[in-house]
Amino acid sequence: MHWIHELKDWTLNWAQTDNALVALFLLAFAESSFFPLPPDILLIAMSLNAPDQALFYALICTVGSAAGGAFGYFIGQKGGRPLLNRFVSAEKIRMVHDYFEKYETWAIGIAGFTPIPYKIFTLSAGVFYIDFLKFVLVSFFSRGARFFLVAGMIALFGEYITGFIEKYFNILSILFIVLLVGGFYVVKKMSSQAVTQKDKA
Repeated sequence: MHWIHELKDWTLNWAQTDNALVALFLLAFAESSFFPLPPDILLIAMSLNAPDQALFYALICTVGSAAGGAFGYFIGQKGGRPLLNRFVSAEKIRMVHDYFEKYETWAIGIAGFTPIPYKIFTLSAGVFYIDFLKFVLVSFFSRGARFFLVAGMIALFGEYITGFIEKYFNILSILFIVLLVGGFYVVKKMSSQAVTQKDKA
């Protein structure tokens, strides 16, 4: 768990700098394609420092995340299946492919809003040639729903929610990361079940 605290502290340090907006955009961008830490932690910290700017920060985070998703899409499209095989297990790839076939772009929406690893779906979307325009639109709205929900609570409830978050910030930060790790575990379990069911069939 020590690495989680170090990663969290490194991220929070950016909230105190003049380059916080750039850092927020880049973190959201990177998380959508290759970086492990969710931008929610930095978004919360910046929103707590300036609640009246919280929704603007959410917009920056959303744009950065959607752009990062598009970048991940093109990485998958250009790198193809061999690149995806290098970073993602065959079981996960098969599961994601099944989700795309069953739910199409809704799979992107679910991954964009929940702790399920979004980057796996962005790379896979490029590999499986999911419609790019639909991909971008769903990514923008699903990621936006997540980030605006977080920032909106701070902006809407003001001092009450701010005081609560400040009091339990460390716990909430770790919870975000635990949920992210849990998302990878869920994907692993679901992919294993999918393989088992196909073997039985």
